[in-house]
Amino acid sequence: MDQWFFAEGNSQQRGPLPADELIALYHSSRIGLDTLVWRDGMAQWQPLETVAAEIGLDIAPAAEAVEVIAPGPTLPPALPAAPAASAAPADPAPPITPTAAPPPRQGLSGCAVVGIVAAVVAVLVLIIGGALAVLAVPAYRDYVARAKATEAIAALEPIKAAVAEFASEHGRCPVNDDEGFQPAESYADGAVGAVRIGRFDNGHCGVEAELTVPGSTSLDGKLLWLDYDGEQQHWECSGEPEDKYLPQHCRG
Repeated sequence: MDQWFFAEGNSQQRGPLPADELIALYHSSRIGLDTLVWRDGMAQWQPLETVAAEIGLDIAPAAEAVEVIAPGPTLPPALPAAPAASAAPADPAPPITPTAAPPPRQGLSGCAVVGIVAAVVAVLVLIIGGALAVLAVPAYRDYVARAKATEAIAALEPIKAAVAEFASEHGRCPVNDDEGFQPAESYADGAVGAVRIGRFDNGHCGVEAELTVPGSTSLDGKLLWLDYDGEQQHWECSGEPEDKYLPQHCRG
């Protein structure tokens, strides 16, 4: 049975756990369809939605919108009947002296008013849309950078296990040339460009991974360090990227 990991809040790795527990977390709203998940054999972390069919997660379709028909306008009451004409003869009206008609008042036509209103609304939409874009684009870039860093650290998990096993069996730190390991560039995959294996200045075994994220000045070319304390059998994570791009357990 496959064992799954998930990233809680895109910062804290949780697992391993079986698929049915992953489904239970989704139904309890602890995780969503956009939560990043991973299992052994996957090249990189993926949203839960993309592996729903694989683990047997049924996603309920969105409820159909119900069209609401507004009631028709209320008709105005009928006009009162005109009063009956008097039978008595009326005094003759004075003669009407013809006068010149006043010039028609100049004003905006209905189409012109509609056009002005539409133009004002369009300008407001552009201003609001631009302001939202200024706020949304940096936030989205930070989200993508955090996801890439999390993906890279998850890809190093098998290497960490191999380093710990080698150190336990041989009493020394492995290097890339040792049996069971590969040249640094051979580990290139996803956001990881190269992985160097050896011993840090403090005497601990460790892994140094170089990130490759084209277009991201926050991550591209930056280094991640995984430090293994053999006596405590404990790993410490740190790196060159800003803390906001790293998982919680890798922040300084």
